[in-house]
Amino acid sequence: MFGFLRSHPARFPGLLRVLPALGRFALRRADHGALKSAFIRATVGGRSRTELAAWTGQFVPQLLGHGVWRDALARIAAHRAQGDALVLMSASVDLYVPAIGGALGFAETLCTPLVWNGEHLDGALAGVNLRGPAKARALKELRARYAGLEVTAYGNAASDLGHLCLADRGVLVNGNARTRRAAELLGLSCETWR
Repeated sequence: MFGFLRSHPARFPGLLRVLPALGRFALRRADHGALKSAFIRATVGGRSRTELAAWTGQFVPQLLGHGVWRDALARIAAHRAQGDALVLMSASVDLYVPAIGGALGFAETLCTPLVWNGEHLDGALAGVNLRGPAKARALKELRARYAGLEVTAYGNAASDLGHLCLADRGVLVNGNARTRRAAELLGLSCETWR
């Protein structure tokens, strides 16, 4: 989103519209989804599918070229070589997550959906913010669909611990010290990727 703003600087003042949601979030009167929606509406709300698809077409190759850990790419390749079913789950939104998953060779992506008004982005969440308990529910559904397959799940935040515990092998990647301690107490693996 910040990359889009840098190329559309006239939209920077719109970030002021995020302040009320940020205040509600700080007071615990709004969740991550409400804050995410306010930010998306302020940065790319009202933009057309065509314009946002073109931006995604620029963003994803840049991200994959410079914003993905080498260790992550190696692990994805190893899973693919073993014939594993690759599913990318992210709390990030469907403006770009499916494109990232497709570029990395994932068979499926699950992410936070957004509302569109015809051909223009509204920016409200069209469903659940795929974070925390919602991500754990999504993993349970995946286990049912891929019955009998061993599940290795990765996450990088405290909000991921729930779904990591549901996997046969849960791996916390580059978590902060507090989250690593919590993960270790839960019997999860902790790794540092570069």
